Formats: sequence, structure tokens, C-alpha cells
Amino acid sequence: MNRIDATFARLRAAGRTALIPYVTAGDPSPAATVPIMSALVTAGADVIEVGVPFSDPMADGPVIQRASERALAQGVGLAAVLALVGAFRKTDATTPVVLMGYANPIEAMGTVTFADRARAAGVDGVLVVDYPPEEAADFAALLEARDLAPIFLLAPTTREARIAAVAKIARGYVYYVSLKGVTGAGHLDTAEVGRKLAEIRRHVRIPVGVG
Repeated sequence: MNRIDATFARLRAAGRTALIPYVTAGDPSPAATVPIMSALVTAGADVIEVGVPFSDPMADGPVIQRASERALAQGVGLAAVLALVGAFRKTDATTPVVLMGYANPIEAMGTVTFADRARAAGVDGVLVVDYPPEEAADFAALLEARDLAPIFLLAPTTREARIAAVAKIARGYVYYVSLKGVTGAGHLDTAEVGRKLAEIRRHVRIPVGVG
């Protein structure tokens, strides 16, 4: 069983909600990434999302943009991120790790090579911001064949038909972007989040992460 599925099953049995923090790999330094990941687990993280630094992070606010810039300036690209996950696995064999990033580095590496290397490194899920589900069936199949979860985004503006389409292809969990705007915006209508979650759960049977 994929570590993500096992973790959510354990949490469900305990009546708990998952805590899924995010960290940009390589920031503030490559050497700090694995200790930060381990500290997150010690502090209660159930799943860790690891950001792959990218030069044009279109959906991220200034905090994550600057984190990516600092990591890239130190030579941290996709291959280095996979190596960092492999290093984390030497001391933690159970905490799920999800890579979160953009299509360009994966396309540059090659989707098959990426899927193989991600599996070997100990990655459990992959969320690619700019792989729309309508165009990601082949990539999702590559991941699933290696027991990696293809994770997709939903937004407040996502229509019900598209939610149903995502439900067919997503594994592990879906990520609900709970506000309109870039990551880090300060406004959030929790009542509206609840209404949208109810709509999502009419179609999505796997867990929903709210970010």
C-alpha cells in the first residue's frame, strides 16, 4: 500500500485530520532540507509536501517565489530534490513525501525517467501545478504503475464537471486551493470553504487536503 493511503487509513481510524506542511527543497540551503523535513515529522507532520524549485512559479506568492530563487541560486533542481528525498528516506521510511512543482523540470528530465527516479528515491505522490487532468492521463498512468499517487488541484472556481473529471484520475488525495489568488494571500471565507468541500465530496472519494 502506498504510504499516503496507509497514513490516511491510520488517521481515519484515529479520527484525526492530517497535517501536511510544505517546504521548498534547498531553502535556506540544501544541507538544511533533510533536517527540516525530520523536524516537521517530529512536530507532528503526517505528510510532507516538498517544493521543487522553479524559476517561474506562476501560482505561488512572493514567499515561495523567493524560496525557489534562493534554492536555484544554490544549484537545487529536480535531480537534487530527488537526492534529498533519498537522503530523508535513510532515517524515515514511513512519512509520505509528495513532490509539488511544475511541468518543465519533469519534461526536461523525461517523464519515464522522472517516474523511475522518484520511485527509487522514495517519493509517494506528485502534484504538478500545470499538468491539467485532461492532459495528464499518460503521466498519471506512469505514476500509478510505480505506486506513486498523481495528485491534482481543485479551486473555488472549479466547476462540478471538472471536479468529477479530477475524481476519476486523482489518487492519494486532492488538494483544494481554498482561496482565489496566489499562495499566501490573507483573505479566507471559511463558510465558503465548507460549502465547496461539500460539493467536492459528492464526487471525490479520496481525502481532500485544504490549503
